[in-house]
Amino acid sequence: MQTVTLTVHGSIAHIVIGNPPVNALNQAVRQGLAAAAEQVERDAVITGVVLSCAGRTFVSGADINELGNPLEPFLPEVLRAIATSRVPWIAALKGTVLGGGLELAMACHGRIAQPQTRLGLPEVNLGILPGSGGTVCLPRLVPMDLAIRMITGGKPVDVAEALQAGLVDQLAEGDLIEAAEAMARTFVPGLPLLERLVRGAEAIDWDAEERALARKSRGAEAPLEALAALRAAAQLPAAEALAAERERFLRLSLSDQSRALRHVFFAERNAGRSLRDTEATPVSLDQAGVIGGGTMGAGIATALLLAGSSVRLIERDAEAAEKARERIASTLAASAARGAIPAGEQTAALARLATASDYAVLADCPLVIEAVFEDMAVKREVFAELDRVMPAGAVLATNTSYLDVNVLADATAHPARVLGLHFFSPAHVMKLLEVVRGRNTGSTALATAGALARHLKKIAVVSGVCDGFIGNRIMSAYRRDCEFMLEEGALPHQIDAAMEAFGFAMGLYKVQDMSGLDIAWAQRKARAGHRPAGERYSRIADRLCEAGRLGRKTGKGWYDYTGDTPQTDAEVAKIIEEESARAGFERRTFGEAEIMGRILRVMQAEGQAILNEGIAESEADIDVVMTAGYGFPGHKGGPMFLARA
Repeated sequence: MQTVTLTVHGSIAHIVIGNPPVNALNQAVRQGLAAAAEQVERDAVITGVVLSCAGRTFVSGADINELGNPLEPFLPEVLRAIATSRVPWIAALKGTVLGGGLELAMACHGRIAQPQTRLGLPEVNLGILPGSGGTVCLPRLVPMDLAIRMITGGKPVDVAEALQAGLVDQLAEGDLIEAAEAMARTFVPGLPLLERLVRGAEAIDWDAEERALARKSRGAEAPLEALAALRAAAQLPAAEALAAERERFLRLSLSDQSRALRHVFFAERNAGRSLRDTEATPVSLDQAGVIGGGTMGAGIATALLLAGSSVRLIERDAEAAEKARERIASTLAASAARGAIPAGEQTAALARLATASDYAVLADCPLVIEAVFEDMAVKREVFAELDRVMPAGAVLATNTSYLDVNVLADATAHPARVLGLHFFSPAHVMKLLEVVRGRNTGSTALATAGALARHLKKIAVVSGVCDGFIGNRIMSAYRRDCEFMLEEGALPHQIDAAMEAFGFAMGLYKVQDMSGLDIAWAQRKARAGHRPAGERYSRIADRLCEAGRLGRKTGKGWYDYTGDTPQTDAEVAKIIEEESARAGFERRTFGEAEIMGRILRVMQAEGQAILNEGIAESEADIDVVMTAGYGFPGHKGGPMFLARA
């Protein structure tokens, strides 16, 4: 089957790329495009070209497997042949137009798009930058501030913004190909793109942009290299800027950071494979039940509503149910205000929500997700009631961070339909979903979990049952060792600084203060009688909780939040020193390298134990959990990747 075909309708050539599912610009596609471009130049009958793609999308990027090992013909050469063609090329855009796909579209002389098309240059997410003219061409079509946002941030824009900015020339009304052909018949090319002036570069404070981006990037190289390429596009002749861009692209494609980010990309793509491989049929997700309207329950309900499901949410009484509705409405309004959901979707989503206090209204929900307080007795009561109300074919899930899914399943007469769905807060934003497979969890429940992840556009990672599953178990292990470092001589702000210098957005103790120290304290107290005799245990965090220092919500935790900015606190230092003396340590100095080295070793050792016990399905799954759910910097690849690097 040909990946690129050319047919001529009258005087218009139709070139179609057919490389499913995303029409990636691999070597075969580049060869086909180069041959088609040559044929267009030879055929004097042809007066215009419509370039389109088979399937649901235009080209969504290059072939990632070729990164670091490029094969001829190289994409810049193919795009140059298109850009310098004697006849106008019109790109017919649909779906997602990303990376090399957008560079291909920009090489064409005109661009027409379907509504709902999204366009972007996300290369920084793979540790590289556009390498076939993206940083030079984009700011000649759109203002430089938008080019900076698109290229250094890696996020696509919708077609409305692209049209307004000048990236797209026209929206297709009706059939895309017919509209593109009509455009090709009448199109009059203007000044060649590379001869145009860069738009709005004079308004950019490049040094300020670099400082802000350096803070945001937290050690990632590609965004800063992309900014430097855009600056070159503004300050150098186009040919020199193109050469500089290509040099940066080739160098970055061989970098450790790009290798790490490509590992994460493929790990996310392969995560949850066992869920996809099951032959069972998932239950319908058109309607789902949620029990609990607190932070997590409301977030899960919001995620379902935004995905198009109808939701029935149960709370303990009518007042609590109304508060849950208000919480969800507020979240939807905030999403609409920042442009995360289309206009009108807020109202439509809220119309699909029903709240109540009677479990009976859940009876016709094929899937029910419990999200009540993290207490085994409370959750078992919920599952016993669900077992009484729900038909045997319904799937019952618990959103638990630590609790034993097998014990919860034992509260029901049909444990095969019970599994864990560990969402991360905020549930409508965070893309990770830990699917906890109990010893009796059946194939229908697992198939439903996989379908739900796809429905919500989340990454599903399968975990077996253990205390904390994959992510929280690893976090508990390194949190415990960090507290041992506090006893030995470190201070909270030093550990946070080391983690942030490594690339975490926030250090461990700032995260604890943000989420609240009381939840983990309750879990420690619940396990107090089960710790092995002689096991090392630090009481520092317990002492803070006993003193009422529960984090931001009380104004004090590991830090003092009573002023304008978080401050270190002498009271915390005093507690640490007292516990250090009680444990018999002579305090010493810790450097950033030692702190992070120790954290990584604990992460990796716990990850290996999780693998050895069969809790995780692969090393890569552990890296996905830590990068997608726990802030581990993607450009480092994950703890298990680093252990093998």
